[in-house]
Amino acid sequence: MAVWIQAQQLQGDALHQMQSLYGQHFPIEVRHYLSQWIEGQLWDAIDLENPQEEFKAKRLLDCLIQELQNKAEHQVGEDGFLLKIKLGHYASQLKSTYDRCPLELVRCIKHILYTEQRLVREATNVSTDSPVGGMMDSMSQKYQQINQAFEELRLLTQDTENDLRKLQHNQEYFIIQYQESLRIQAQLSSLATLPPADRQLREPALLSKRATVEAWLTREANTLQKYRLDLAEKHQKTLQLLRKQQTIILDDELIQWKRRQQLAGNGGPPEGGLDILQSWCEKLAETIWQNRQQIRRAEHLRQQLPIPGPIEELLNELNSTITDIISALVTSTFIIEKQPPQVLKTQTKFAATVRLLVGGKLNVHMNPPQVKATIISEQQAKALLKNENTRNDSSGEILNNNCVMEYHQTTGTLSAHFRNMSLKRIKRSDRRGAESVTEEKFTILFESQFSVGGNELVFQVKTLSLPVVVIVHGSQDNNATATVLWDNAFAEPGRVPFLVPDKVLWPQLCDAINIKYKAEVQSNRGLSEENLVFLAQKFNRVFLPGRNFTFWQWFDGVMELTKKHLKPHWNDGAILGFVNKQQAQDMLMSKPNGTFLLRFSDSEIGGITIAWVAENPNKAGERMVWNLMPYTTKDFSIRSLADRISDLNHLLFLYPDRPKDEVFSKYYTPPLSKAVDGYVKPQIKQVVPEFTTANPDPTSGNQTYMDHGASPAPVSHPHTYGIYPPMSDSMLDADGDFDLDDTMDVARHVEELLRRPVESQWGGQQS
Repeated sequence: MAVWIQAQQLQGDALHQMQSLYGQHFPIEVRHYLSQWIEGQLWDAIDLENPQEEFKAKRLLDCLIQELQNKAEHQVGEDGFLLKIKLGHYASQLKSTYDRCPLELVRCIKHILYTEQRLVREATNVSTDSPVGGMMDSMSQKYQQINQAFEELRLLTQDTENDLRKLQHNQEYFIIQYQESLRIQAQLSSLATLPPADRQLREPALLSKRATVEAWLTREANTLQKYRLDLAEKHQKTLQLLRKQQTIILDDELIQWKRRQQLAGNGGPPEGGLDILQSWCEKLAETIWQNRQQIRRAEHLRQQLPIPGPIEELLNELNSTITDIISALVTSTFIIEKQPPQVLKTQTKFAATVRLLVGGKLNVHMNPPQVKATIISEQQAKALLKNENTRNDSSGEILNNNCVMEYHQTTGTLSAHFRNMSLKRIKRSDRRGAESVTEEKFTILFESQFSVGGNELVFQVKTLSLPVVVIVHGSQDNNATATVLWDNAFAEPGRVPFLVPDKVLWPQLCDAINIKYKAEVQSNRGLSEENLVFLAQKFNRVFLPGRNFTFWQWFDGVMELTKKHLKPHWNDGAILGFVNKQQAQDMLMSKPNGTFLLRFSDSEIGGITIAWVAENPNKAGERMVWNLMPYTTKDFSIRSLADRISDLNHLLFLYPDRPKDEVFSKYYTPPLSKAVDGYVKPQIKQVVPEFTTANPDPTSGNQTYMDHGASPAPVSHPHTYGIYPPMSDSMLDADGDFDLDDTMDVARHVEELLRRPVESQWGGQQS
């Protein structure tokens, strides 16, 4: 209810904007009397693009109607009687409007709440002491300047409208007087048929009257010409301000929104909604159209009464200018609201949404246009922007690539939702040099045609998606993602498609990598300076030294592993991660035995290893750093990192000096419950033979690879099983370059065996 209370305090243009949100589609009285209930519902939890969510929307509609009916029933008194009738009417009206399309109700209310929150936020004084406060204050000033310019345009347009009416009135009177002069002239001509005496009697008066009227007409013609020139000059001033305002909105605000959208593709903050941009563009469209109609009316007046002078040329120039302005507005506001995936796999369904920000104001939806999607190459995109003939050029075939734009009355948006597109095939260019398929860029071209003003103006609109890299196999995904990341991070507005620098300053790349990492891992903990130094040493756009994979494949594997299995430990700061083998050794050798750290593997994609310092079992008095074979996703699907660390009793302190239980105990798997139905529940544990007693004392603290509790079924004597004795081949060495695949295969085999009933596997003697 807090938002509604604040919304009622709005003033001026903000209050007008808030009031304009309501109407027959959603009465303001409903917002007022159900404000607490409305603000308490989870409207954002409903996905408007998912038809399966309709049942949730229907439930909310039913609840809204029930709330209205309840509110109506509790009204008493004379005023309450009228309100009771009104609320009951609104309940019936909303049910009739949205019963067959409940998702539209959700769309409507989400739009209302979002706009109210924005208006309240803009009207609230935010402290400029903090960077965020300063940014909000700067935005408020910018919005205020834009709104002031719109107010000036409104006043100018109103002024020219008044002048146009005055001109029209004066011209109509001029034409009446001109007709009078023609009548006088006709009378004078008719005098020739009269006797001389009668002609001499009447002619002087008519000649005097004609002279008076002609003098007035001459004077008034000059006045009309001046009015026309003055009006044209005012229109010129209006159009100059319109161009300036349109440049700010399209070349600054809309371009910035597109840039934020591109950075959001790398994991940057969301680009923000288009509602305020649409409101500005609609104001531009409305003002442009009003001035265009005024110029056309002025042209019509000139044609009605041609007066020699420069006005014809001026009006032609004004008409050409206003047409250019509206054309630029329409073509620039045909945008991609939801981009297609930038790594696009063939034979895979994908979606996109295009939107015309001025569609509602120009009534484009009265004849809904169809939008077509085509995939084109980088070279074809360049040719397109040069206005070269590219008709029917494409680089592949997209299924379900036609969609009709739909108008949503509640939000005033005109958009086309492509929900089921699929790239059937791709035609690649001849690649030169070392360029791979994951470096070749394409784009989705969306195009449409529509008319406005009763076919007065016809527009062909086109817009290009962000660059996409087409792959045919999942193994190409990481390097394709790298191409996209580089393009999104370092593309400049207005570039030739799709040029990006080959080299950038390392701090710039650091920012891009850090944003990507935080977004992929879904963590607020980013990369430290030390992490970035490590990555700088490793970074390479081709293959890493001595490896058959690239930096991006390695980095993508790190992000995937962390996101799926290590996020809580990364957030806790338990994983140093970006540390090489030599650094780990230098760090650990100065610490007590049993100190360990976690670092990402250099040799395996998506691997993490444990390095620890301990005595050399083969040489008394010598200490050394050991590296366990890297764990991967398949290992953590068997046993978690925390449990593996718990299993290894020789690991005591997480670097630099934190007891391991203090860090990891909250993630340990709880102890198994007692067995039932004659079965024991197995538990897999990790063991490193060199650091584990082969035949441990059951009463000691040493943990074996696997523990068994006694079966609850009656047995003659309990059995203790020493599963997985130490192997002759060491699982680890001082360098850490070793392979434990066979060991893990044994572990998985044992796990499979232990899923079977104990009687059938272990042959315990029953009494």
